[in-house]
Amino acid sequence: MEVKPFKAFRFNAGVVGDVGKCIAPPYDVINDGERDALCQKSKYNIAHITKGKVTPADDEQHNQYTRAAEYLRNWITEGALKEDDKDTIYGYVQDFELDGTAFQRLTFIALAKLEDFGKVVRPHEHVFEKPMLDRLNLERATAAKFGLVFMLYDDPQGIADQIITKAVAQKPLIDFVDDQAVRHRLYAIADQNEIKAVVAMMQEKSCVIADGHHRYTTGLKYMRESGNPKAKYQMIAFTNTCQKGLVVLATHRVVGGLKDFQPSDLLARFAQGFRVEQFKFAAGAKAKMQARQKMLAKMKSFYDQDQTAFGVYMGDGSFYVAALNDASLMAAAAPDKSEAWRSLDLAVLHKLVLERLLGLDEDKMGNADYVEYVKDIPNALTEVIECIDAGRKQVAFFTNPLKMRQLTGVTEAGERMPHKSTYFYPKMYTGLTIQKL
Repeated sequence: MEVKPFKAFRFNAGVVGDVGKCIAPPYDVINDGERDALCQKSKYNIAHITKGKVTPADDEQHNQYTRAAEYLRNWITEGALKEDDKDTIYGYVQDFELDGTAFQRLTFIALAKLEDFGKVVRPHEHVFEKPMLDRLNLERATAAKFGLVFMLYDDPQGIADQIITKAVAQKPLIDFVDDQAVRHRLYAIADQNEIKAVVAMMQEKSCVIADGHHRYTTGLKYMRESGNPKAKYQMIAFTNTCQKGLVVLATHRVVGGLKDFQPSDLLARFAQGFRVEQFKFAAGAKAKMQARQKMLAKMKSFYDQDQTAFGVYMGDGSFYVAALNDASLMAAAAPDKSEAWRSLDLAVLHKLVLERLLGLDEDKMGNADYVEYVKDIPNALTEVIECIDAGRKQVAFFTNPLKMRQLTGVTEAGERMPHKSTYFYPKMYTGLTIQKL
């Protein structure tokens, strides 16, 4: 992959004050209420641009995209956004904890030459038209890229990681802690020898998109329609898969809207092809928590043995673990897919359970009235269980996280994962660097 340094536009603390108040999570993980809270932090918060408000009076001449362009122009004019004076690769360091264990993820931000999906750039998820068009309209209006495309590359030598680690001795360009207690730091890597080392290391690499498929696809479309030579390069955050700090969490499924659903019926249907283990609990929070922990421990044991399994909760006084014991069912359900794809827990859950047993088609799986996708952040399981107990949904499926070798196996076969298969934690924040075209 061809990469190169660039002069990013960044928030100028001399004008905006606390730069941390100008940064935001990616547009697609914040709701309208969270957007409003971010915008209240600072009149310069990037959410003003990346997730603009829609009003009843909007038309083709005045809308969230034209307002985004106006924000950008004004911020540059006011000096709130200032272009760096040197071509730079940016080291991005994220420190965080999970279950009491400390992690540090090292990433570098650079421009990369846009390539069609293939050997050099491999996607792992499908792209949906509506969010892609939204990002395209924003790029058309602003001629700028705000959010980071998150890509994975493999380098056992850790060349870029060593350079980023060395840069940590410098004063950071940005240093702030977000609402999930994740520390974000940005460093300038401007030494020509270090830049050359990163560029040379990446020259023969192929990469997998971890997050930002819509942003990358938008870049390809904008490059072709605009004819702008600068649009041939995309601002991308690159993370080495050979580091402990690359963490993938599970995304659970919570299902509702099913007619005449009965837990006993689903358990009976599981009999064909699945082995089901039950963890009953008596009344009381302690007993329920113990049963839940047994379910999670059983799921992990299957995960450690590379066996396909997932947890189930239906509010019937038990937790369950369902493990596939007839692989021929997947071969019959997805004959056009590779063995790597058919062995995924989520592929089994989608094809054999959500589709075959519950009758949910692709449209319903993309409709929150039927299926909600819940990221495995703290308290997520508790909230899912409460959702079932309150009758807002009917059945929850708890999944194990994806393994990196599963991701590479599927992408190397030229295939894409089921929808919402990966949750790389923490998210790459938006507004650290801006690429103006």
